[in-house]
Amino acid sequence: MENVYGNPHSQNISSKLTHDTVEHVRYRVLAHFRTCPEDYSVVFTAGSTAALKLVAEAFPWVSPSQESSGSRFCYLTDSHTSVVGMRMIATAMNIASIPVRPEEMESAEKRGAAAGDPDCQLPHLFCYPAQSNFSGTRYPLSWIGEVKSGRMCPVSAPGKWFVVLDAASYVSTSPLDLSVHQADFVPLSFYKIFGFPTGLGALLVHNRTAPLLRKTYFGGGTAAAYLAGEDFYIPRQSVVERFEDGTISFLDVIALKHGFDALERLTGGMENIKQHTFTLARYTYTALSSLRYPNGARVVRIYSDSEFSSPEVQGPIINFNVLDESGNVIGYSQVDKMASLHNIQVRTGCFCNTGACQRHLGISDEMVKKHLQAGHVCGDDVDLIDGQPTGSVRISFGYMSTLEDAQAFLRFIIAIRLCPSGGHPIPQATPGEAGAPPAESEAQNTMTVTMDGHSSSPEEDTRSNSRIWNDLPTAVDAVSLHPPVLKATRTQQTPSGRAAGVLDGGLGPHVVTNLYLYPIKSCAAFEVTRWPLGKQGLLYDRSWMVVNHNGICLSQKQEPRLCLIQPFIDLQQRIMVIKAKGMEPIEVPLEENGEQAQICQSKVCADRVNTSDCGEKISSWLSEFLGRPCHLIRQSSNFQRNAKKHGKGQSAGTTATLSLVNEAQYLLLNRSSVLELQQQLNASDENGKEKLFPMKDLISRFRANIIINGTSAFEEEKWDEISIGPLHFQVLGPCHRCQMICIDQKTGQRNQNVFQKLSESRERKVNFGVYLMYTSLDLSSPRFLSVGAQVLPVLKESIECHDLPASRKYQDVIS
Repeated sequence: MENVYGNPHSQNISSKLTHDTVEHVRYRVLAHFRTCPEDYSVVFTAGSTAALKLVAEAFPWVSPSQESSGSRFCYLTDSHTSVVGMRMIATAMNIASIPVRPEEMESAEKRGAAAGDPDCQLPHLFCYPAQSNFSGTRYPLSWIGEVKSGRMCPVSAPGKWFVVLDAASYVSTSPLDLSVHQADFVPLSFYKIFGFPTGLGALLVHNRTAPLLRKTYFGGGTAAAYLAGEDFYIPRQSVVERFEDGTISFLDVIALKHGFDALERLTGGMENIKQHTFTLARYTYTALSSLRYPNGARVVRIYSDSEFSSPEVQGPIINFNVLDESGNVIGYSQVDKMASLHNIQVRTGCFCNTGACQRHLGISDEMVKKHLQAGHVCGDDVDLIDGQPTGSVRISFGYMSTLEDAQAFLRFIIAIRLCPSGGHPIPQATPGEAGAPPAESEAQNTMTVTMDGHSSSPEEDTRSNSRIWNDLPTAVDAVSLHPPVLKATRTQQTPSGRAAGVLDGGLGPHVVTNLYLYPIKSCAAFEVTRWPLGKQGLLYDRSWMVVNHNGICLSQKQEPRLCLIQPFIDLQQRIMVIKAKGMEPIEVPLEENGEQAQICQSKVCADRVNTSDCGEKISSWLSEFLGRPCHLIRQSSNFQRNAKKHGKGQSAGTTATLSLVNEAQYLLLNRSSVLELQQQLNASDENGKEKLFPMKDLISRFRANIIINGTSAFEEEKWDEISIGPLHFQVLGPCHRCQMICIDQKTGQRNQNVFQKLSESRERKVNFGVYLMYTSLDLSSPRFLSVGAQVLPVLKESIECHDLPASRKYQDVIS
């Protein structure tokens, strides 16, 4: 607002101002790490990853030859992916890369004594983190001097060792004194310290090491002179000018000054931040470690190399998995979804540190490869494979974290695992005493949560279930008590020749009870009794969606009030009428105006979609109601988005096309499945008050298209195909639920119990409803779905239901 900053590679006034300000920031960075320009140079990079890559590319590697055994690159296995990735550059130069486990560094001193030949100058490189980004373990900074002096050697190899100290995680909450611990290279990232600016890091290079670095590419600003017509290039003298290719992000660099000023003003310095964040972490660790189920089993398993005894050995990071009463891991994806419902953001997975993840979770190399074959890749939500975790949950504290934050997190863990009513205490402590573990008896009193005398005996469970069943006459009406007969009697109407798998309706026919479409993605449902099929599902289902000012799709997860926007489709007048409380109704044409529509691109479930803007009028209407700038867009009629889920035996040329839905054309829900969930939810709390979930309200949370009256809960997951009237559909699999089912579609209010109860009852899979695909792509003549249409399912071939004993069939019906 007050200055004009020009490109620093010039001599005008604004450029000189930029150059001088950037140089001042370099001094400020060095002062922050207690060193000076005489010892270190600051090379600004695009982040700590770019800094590590720069080291790997510029290090003076010596390839093996007849005269030399060659350089070595060693790295601690507890290292970030960006460190491990340096080995690819080393390998390209035929340099041996050797991973070193943390426990192996204990014997490094013996190897140092045996290395011999102090005159050998063969350069080797050792990289390790000052703090593990996985567990918060802090490795000794003394390793720097010991490795450089030769007293310690990561591997036995004659030569001279240089050290890269990966300080990205460490310096976010701790002071680093480079006047004492003089690493050759220190990569770091500034947003981990301040939260801003992203995409800006630095490589601190010791000036005694800088002359050894080699460089191949040269970019703008790095040349003293060069010729375009011949191979002539002279680099600039200083290491900074040689290695900062092109124009640096100078406005972000200048912002660093204000970051350092704010940090100092708010906290008094990094030493205070170190003590503050460690105290919070130790308090939380002590409380988490003390949590027990009534049977004595731990609630969480913490992955740590320390007991949080000192900030010298442990940073403010806690890595853990949540366990059930039997000691089984609850997948990190489920914990993540529950945390977001409590407005808590956690990091999950392996945190770009596969080495630490393998060591702490006991994942072998073979298991990693097996997980990949099973479809799991880094960063996805495949959290359990064969019951074993593929990753974990991580929380970390920064200088802005408070004791209230830590207690809110502990309340969340207690609420989801021990007492959903939230009535049990958590350890109360002041910041000064937060880290002190409670005495043995006190820990039992405050952290061991009992079930308030509720028996979990099989006899009492049976009586309780019987009472609930008898008190719910509607359940008897919806679910007949006759054991199912799984034999085909209507072979002519089955979608395939596997007639033996068809349910004959021994418990009464399956019929469609409700039909819903959702013209605007994440907005309210439009209920119909008969509706035409389109090429992408029910006609106009999810044809529109609301996006923010950046063109990003808004869902109820970010904006719950979307459910209060009610669209109505009028096929005769070819309009969609949109209503909301306090707003005048507004009309949108069903067909896009190809000449006037502004074409834009957006994303749905990682798929690129071509869309057109529906205009400023509806944009203003939505922005006023939601209180934020937004637009209504619709999928372009000439754009085709192919489904990722394929039917059995489906060829590539017959792939189903999708509207703006997430996964598939249709979603089917079974009333019997909803009834079972309703019975679990409509239980009295400890004060005797009923928490009622009406059937229709509960159905609306799952936002399905087709509702049927099934004969037993979750039988739909055993189906392979179904016929609805004359229409044939293939079942593509279960719908894996997210936090949106917690939102009351009438009010927009959240209730975490729905997701939590479904997670508990469904063995943490949180599947509810099944996806369908219409098997015929021929829509030359109109096709309709209607309420009251008969549904004929076909079982999967792998399920031998007719071999079940009658008692088991009966149990399935009333389960």
